[in-house]
Amino acid sequence: MNLLTEPIISVSHQKRLSLPELLAALAQGRVTQFPALRPHQRGTWHMFLVQLATLALWPAKQSEPPKDSTEWATLLRRLTPDHTDDAPWCMVVGDLAKPAFLQPPAPDNVKWSPVATPDALDLLITARNHDLKQSVAREVEAEDWLFALVSLQTSEGYGGAGNHGIARMNGGSSSRPMLGLGPAQGKDYTLNPSAWWRRDVRRLLAERQAGNSLKLGCEGGLALLWCLDWPEGEQLDLRELDPWFIEVCRRVRLVGAKNRLSALRAISKASRIDAKMYHGNVGDPWTPVHRQDGKSLTLGGGDFHYKRLAELMFGGDWQVPVLAKLGPEEETMTGDRLLVAEALSRGNSKTEGFKSRVVPVPDSVKRLFQSPTAATLSKLQMEEIKAFDEALRNAIALLAARGDWDSVGKPQYAVSKPTRDRFDRTADTLFFPNLWARLEAETSGDHDYVNKAGGDFRRKLLEAAKAELAAALPGVPCSTLQRPKAETRAWRAFHARIHKLDTQLYQNSEMQEDIDAEP
Repeated sequence: MNLLTEPIISVSHQKRLSLPELLAALAQGRVTQFPALRPHQRGTWHMFLVQLATLALWPAKQSEPPKDSTEWATLLRRLTPDHTDDAPWCMVVGDLAKPAFLQPPAPDNVKWSPVATPDALDLLITARNHDLKQSVAREVEAEDWLFALVSLQTSEGYGGAGNHGIARMNGGSSSRPMLGLGPAQGKDYTLNPSAWWRRDVRRLLAERQAGNSLKLGCEGGLALLWCLDWPEGEQLDLRELDPWFIEVCRRVRLVGAKNRLSALRAISKASRIDAKMYHGNVGDPWTPVHRQDGKSLTLGGGDFHYKRLAELMFGGDWQVPVLAKLGPEEETMTGDRLLVAEALSRGNSKTEGFKSRVVPVPDSVKRLFQSPTAATLSKLQMEEIKAFDEALRNAIALLAARGDWDSVGKPQYAVSKPTRDRFDRTADTLFFPNLWARLEAETSGDHDYVNKAGGDFRRKLLEAAKAELAAALPGVPCSTLQRPKAETRAWRAFHARIHKLDTQLYQNSEMQEDIDAEP
């Protein structure tokens, strides 16, 4: 199973390619899907292919990915000059003292444990065996093991004693996040694997040419870490690695034949790379890093809510990763983009689920996409959403207190949480489309257009908030005798907060008529 010569990777339900053929097909724009790839593996597979391509192209001084598979095979073999037998590119190598693909040589006296299926090897932790069943992938092919290897070795965290995580995350219970831009294809904003890969490869090569990739590591440093011996207890110095190094964090070996593979795994006394002190801030081109703390993003139990994405992209407290920014060469290129945010939300020896969000970014806003104007408007929209959220909270809490403000406290505010959560989900769907509309208005220079774009956003929030409040009030506990008065005061409290936010919106809406009709 030599990846350089054998067609193992499926790109359609009939077509399979070797690794050089795949890279050539990506350069030609012929790859539109990986049908065997599981959703949580998409990001790790993309990052692996981009890193591998740039590592191969940079020493050859090539700025454009070649479209010939033979040339790719030559470039890849140059990365492993000491292995004329292609062992580092073979999925199964019987001699454990030799490397295999993403499988470092093993020292003597290692105690191995069997792994029957690729999903048991993969990085997802499914201890409860509820939503995603354990070890069910028994009718599998070689590429299923391939994708599991890439996912495990390049994105895994701490999994208990002797099971260490990667260097590109802020601690063993963190995540390796991916935040990047990709070209949008068609009216349905499809993320095309070929176009996305070509864009990221070109951007990374351009960044390195400009001297922006050597924050850590060294030129010509160690790159394919599975080719190196891994003596027990020894660690690699991050400063000796190439900035685009592809790491391996676990001792794993595949065994068997093509149609009946299994795996062996073993623990290690220390992590492969001595990088704990860097907190994931190692120059990964997809990872946001906090400016003050110097730590990479930890998703924790959260997801890519509009607040988190806005903070990462526009808040100013985070360094936006290289591949989430438009490069100088993209300023004149037309076409819509996609902002891709993905990570496995991790905890202490558990996973909180795979989180993914893809946000369309129209070409019309590219001039202001990374500007202070975008940051200002993003902050403004969050403040507007907060005002409507407060209006909902106060109205429902007041009804729960039977119309008496002096009786409103934490228990009454807690009653509003389900309604506010539903409103927040609506606001989440509105946030970015309306942010782009306001940015486009700013680009036009038309003051009336700018005012209209902001008014449209607040009007949509008003409609959503009123609908949620109307649906919620009948279910709020309140005595029958006091409910009419309490509901009237709840609506008045809601209207008062909206009036404070936007007098014109208040006057143009039906709220004044609502007040006149109230008993």
